[in-house]
Amino acid sequence: MDESKTSKGQVLVVDDDPSIPMMLCQKLSSEGFACESCSGGQEALALLRAKSFDIVISDMQMPGMTGMELLDIVHKEFPRAAFLMVTGVDDVRVGIRAMKQGGADYVVKPFQLDAIVASVERALEKKRLELEVENYRLNLEQMVEQRTKQLRAAMKRVENTYDETLQALGSALDLRDTETEGHSRRVSRYSVELARAYGCSNDQLKQIARGSYLHDIGKIGTPDAILLKPGKLTADERVTMETHARIGYELVSRIGFLAGAAEIVLTHQERYDGTGYPQGLMGDEIPIGARIFAVADTLDAMTSDRPYRRALSFSVARAEITSESDHQFDPKVVEVFLTIPEEDWENMRQEVAKGPNRFSGQKRASPKPSVRQPLPPKSA
Repeated sequence: MDESKTSKGQVLVVDDDPSIPMMLCQKLSSEGFACESCSGGQEALALLRAKSFDIVISDMQMPGMTGMELLDIVHKEFPRAAFLMVTGVDDVRVGIRAMKQGGADYVVKPFQLDAIVASVERALEKKRLELEVENYRLNLEQMVEQRTKQLRAAMKRVENTYDETLQALGSALDLRDTETEGHSRRVSRYSVELARAYGCSNDQLKQIARGSYLHDIGKIGTPDAILLKPGKLTADERVTMETHARIGYELVSRIGFLAGAAEIVLTHQERYDGTGYPQGLMGDEIPIGARIFAVADTLDAMTSDRPYRRALSFSVARAEITSESDHQFDPKVVEVFLTIPEEDWENMRQEVAKGPNRFSGQKRASPKPSVRQPLPPKSA
């Protein structure tokens, strides 16, 4: 029968005095422990590497390898084994030092056999509790890791649902205003790139992506006669059109995950000099997301075809945005905008044309530069 399965524990006694291991093994065996012995540190390590022991009882003073040296190796290589140091009367301080370096206990020669048995039982109980705590910690870490993976997967599914909701809202607007179809996706992409260059956080990037995509969602509540009017709006019609910012805010702010994006919807028509609407905010009173959006929105508006004009070049748009710095636009945002090469904006435009946006704010690889082909002239 396997002694390791029937004994109270596997004990290895290490002492160069043969009488000590013999005496200890007899006593420990009578108490239900499986016991082996050897005469030195190197032999002890060979036994430890060959089979499993629950506790090592070692003399301090031995030729070749001291008990302290053996303790250091056992503590590193066999952390599941307890260690009991045997010292002489003059080595009590060494025994205390051994405990500080990982030993479970120490006993002083000459010793009482019953005291040895009690020390072994205490050391094994202490080691058992330590191992239970370690196993609990490992199991807890595995459980947390598993739960974290499950949570991330669930959050990813929710994120995808958010994206689908945004796509549906944007599509609803495109159905009413086909003239600017694709504008929201492009301005969202431009805003994220500019916000990233500005140094916005990942959470800000996400909210800016969503808010800029939905900036005109309030136009769903604008009458077709005004929204689709080909000519210039009257003063009253202009007032009605300008209500789209508040309508959009009231719509979007009711959706929990869009709360951060709602402020961009509300303030996307504000101007840095305070002449915008609906609140007439000025300078830093305007949220940074809206200040970034203003530049991106103008960039796309100028470089897109309209019924009344052809698309302007990115160079012309760049010059116009620069001229409006400190008036319509935040000069700090314009400064960052000018650090991004014109070809990058063109690449982003082509990238958006290839597929729908995502709204995580994560960076996407830009396509290789290509030459934009001019549209043919419109017939009369």
